[in-house]
Amino acid sequence: MAKDIFHDTVKTALQKDGWRITHDPYPLRYGVADVYIDLAAEEAIAAEKNGRKIAVEVKSFAGGSTISEFHTALGQFLNYRIAIEVSDEPERILYLAIPNDTYQMFVRFEPAKTVIERYDVRLIVYNPNQEVIDQWIE
Repeated sequence: MAKDIFHDTVKTALQKDGWRITHDPYPLRYGVADVYIDLAAEEAIAAEKNGRKIAVEVKSFAGGSTISEFHTALGQFLNYRIAIEVSDEPERILYLAIPNDTYQMFVRFEPAKTVIERYDVRLIVYNPNQEVIDQWIE
């Protein structure tokens, strides 16, 4: 199971943002298949929110076709979200982590924007150079 090239970058960015990494990767059983979401984390300081839990699928979009990579990422995201819903932790919220340049040049425009809204894809937009999270898009 190969890690995305920005896996460790996003892991560091989450930690800087106050998250405690609980799984790397986050394994789930989905029917007859085992799936592995890149990361799982919990809020380090969980006062009134009772410890929000997330799972994060990291994508670099460093390959050839951005639209093709988007299609693959979306399919993976939707399958992982269902796997989480039927897991022991259905309260865990799934995010797709994407680099800020991909967001600026592709994801915030049509048709990706409509797809993200229609399928309720939550995004973490990260800066790979500074290893920080630029935006959480609910």
